[in-house]
Amino acid sequence: MNTRNAQRSAMGKYGEDLAARRLADAGMTVLERNWRCGRTGEIDIVARDGDVLVVCEVKTRRASPFQHPMAAVTPTKAERLRGLAERWVQEHGGAPPGGVRIDLVGIVLPDRGAPVVEHARGVA
Repeated sequence: MNTRNAQRSAMGKYGEDLAARRLADAGMTVLERNWRCGRTGEIDIVARDGDVLVVCEVKTRRASPFQHPMAAVTPTKAERLRGLAERWVQEHGGAPPGGVRIDLVGIVLPDRGAPVVEHARGVA
């Protein structure tokens, strides 16, 4: 892994740690992190919010005038997340009574100061 990929990987892991903490602080239970489904993809965080299963995409970016992390879930990405959520539910005994929700946690890392963490529920 080159230096740039290593830095991106470390930043992603840091963002996922912040996101997991934010979800837990919101009363959710983190069930799994980085769940992989063959070549189909990965769910960053699977959590439980009461009787709802939450599939959470985490996007971490350095502060810049370019794309905000909350703009990162395109219709194609949303469709892939719905498919991954279905697979997770199939492999883990079916959907909970409250169904499945897809959330996004966007994290902006400024040059100085605390990270900005935003949690959007039901994005897809």
